[in-house]
Amino acid sequence: MATLVKRHKTPAIKENRFVGAHKKSGKRSARKNISESYNRYKEFDGKQYTDMQVGRSHKWYYDKGEWRETKITPDLWRIFYSVTKRRAGKAPKGSGAKVGTAYHWYILAHQRVEKLNANDYSTTLMGLKYKVAHKRADNNKWSAKTTTQRNHLIKFLKEWVRQLEEEVIPIEIEYNGETFKGEGVPVPETCQDGVCFQLDITLNEENLGIIRSGKSGWKMDNIKDQKFVDAIGQEIQLYYE
Repeated sequence: MATLVKRHKTPAIKENRFVGAHKKSGKRSARKNISESYNRYKEFDGKQYTDMQVGRSHKWYYDKGEWRETKITPDLWRIFYSVTKRRAGKAPKGSGAKVGTAYHWYILAHQRVEKLNANDYSTTLMGLKYKVAHKRADNNKWSAKTTTQRNHLIKFLKEWVRQLEEEVIPIEIEYNGETFKGEGVPVPETCQDGVCFQLDITLNEENLGIIRSGKSGWKMDNIKDQKFVDAIGQEIQLYYE
């Protein structure tokens, strides 16, 4: 059983790190705050950043896209995907990046597929995306040179490997008469003082996605049974006590 350097009480107490603590003072005021805050300098773990505030979320709808894949080895495939994604709602006027801004993301995720018939599969993607670099609309240069981008990616992947090798949290619960055994892999950048607030969950050899500690309790995007999610969260809390 893996152990962390420090153990603390329930992760749920750490909510202000993920959710803005200020209250909204009306619809018009909230829209104004969002549009004005995008380029304002903010702080996270002692570092300054701009753009969207940590803890906020986007929801997108993807057009009919093209996914191509080529088998390289029995277990390795090369993939290509191209599509236009569209915001589920409307961006507040004056908010967000300027048209022409570009981003380089590295995606670390589980793709779960299930065959429905001879030609159709259901597909779910769950994981993380890490910003390697960006390019502003009024500047033709990326925010980091190729070597720096590679070093950032190496650091990110090494931290994940360390979590997988050293700090996996064992999970075993009984729910609705069934035993679930597995583990939670802490998301490195959500850990502080030995406590992690988001973990990648695998139970009975099946990945279930990331569980996160929120203002209203534990949440998972892929699991609709909240009592099951709460049972997983309770096991994580017991580990840290």
